[in-house]
Amino acid sequence: MKSFFEELFRYNRHCNQQLAEIFQRESMAVDAKSIALFSHLVNAHHIWNCRILGRKTEYGVWDDHSIDISAAIDRLNHEETCGILATCNLANNIAYQTTTGKPFVNTIQDTLFHVINHSTYHRGQVALLFRQNGIEPLVTDYIRYKQ
Repeated sequence: MKSFFEELFRYNRHCNQQLAEIFQRESMAVDAKSIALFSHLVNAHHIWNCRILGRKTEYGVWDDHSIDISAAIDRLNHEETCGILATCNLANNIAYQTTTGKPFVNTIQDTLFHVINHSTYHRGQVALLFRQNGIEPLVTDYIRYKQ
């Protein structure tokens, strides 16, 4: 299972870094909502990593970043997640509170799957916004990544 998650997170980083390149290349046509969604995507991954590692977060869920900073956060998120995969038992539970203070308990495995699912969801939103703004969206299908 760990090797599958390693592959999913390589895919996640690959998509996010390519997306950052499009943001840079198309900076004049990109809307603020797309940038906010990309910031949110990397912030959420950071927050989940911190919850798993029992650390205080550096970013809020909706903190805004430049594309360069978001891309850097994404690279750090990937490194931290690789560390989690190398050192943690995926069946272990983590207890945490949501940003609104509601307590939850989930396995590390379920949490990491959520990160992948959440990232994919928001990249889809960005793709729609790109198309609406005349930008060719990034193809992020996992099966295409595997080819």
